[in-house]
Amino acid sequence: MERLCGCGPYTCPVIDLHTHSRASDGTDDPAQVLEAAAAAGVRVVALTDHDTTAGWRQAAEAVGRTGVALVRGTEISTRARTADGGVSVHLLSYLHDPDDPALRAEWDRTRTSRMDRARRMVDLLAQDYPLTWDDVVEQTGDEATVGRPHLADALVVAGVVASRDEAFATMLHAGSRYYVGHYAPDVAGAVRAVVAAGGVPVMAHPGAGKRGRIVDDETIAALADAGLAGLEVDHRDHDAPTRDRLRALARDLGLLVTGSSDYHGTGKLNRIGEHTTAPEVLEEIEARGTLGVVRP
Repeated sequence: MERLCGCGPYTCPVIDLHTHSRASDGTDDPAQVLEAAAAAGVRVVALTDHDTTAGWRQAAEAVGRTGVALVRGTEISTRARTADGGVSVHLLSYLHDPDDPALRAEWDRTRTSRMDRARRMVDLLAQDYPLTWDDVVEQTGDEATVGRPHLADALVVAGVVASRDEAFATMLHAGSRYYVGHYAPDVAGAVRAVVAAGGVPVMAHPGAGKRGRIVDDETIAALADAGLAGLEVDHRDHDAPTRDRLRALARDLGLLVTGSSDYHGTGKLNRIGEHTTAPEVLEEIEARGTLGVVRP
């Protein structure tokens, strides 16, 4: 397999395997994500917008101009079923077939549910704040998966809050009276669907307890049996003890360990390239995936 650069095996290009563009809830166009990566010295970046591959083409077109290699991916919104309703789990899928009918059907259902949820939340918010659906649409990109970050951006523009973080902390969190849930597929079924589509499934920020409830180690072990390939260990939302625990769990289960920024442009504080993945891990991901890395 072609190496990431001409410097020999297992050299150290900066590899960031989790970013978002305006195709979902980032603030950069897909090409601008690669430009930001180049400016930060990142050599390989994965575009992983929520429940869509809409940004892939534009990002791939920017590879030659920026000199940044592209890993095509998607972040899939799923749920681990529990007796009390379930836990939200984000699943990164790398190098899968974008035309796989099962994945496309799930994404279509999820995006439709997200759109319905967003409209219902706007209706609730509009009872107390100067917010309309048109305000939200103005914050989304073409073909974007509409989510709560777009509502947050519209609230910032309206002067209701100062930032996305404030919007989530005060009115868009799961406990808020303005919050509405949306459909998400079962995580084990999603893992199997990704594998069937020739993709490589990695659980995003599995220890991010500040975001809400997280799955336990037993659930992760069951997902490994279902085909989960790795854990995103090095992430801004994980403290040092959490990273140590997840790294040990990955070792025990034979899972890959990745690191990523979860970059959203100006939508989050996360800096592109702030956490990275080892070249040999990316080589293994590419060896398992259906698609190849798009290289300059």
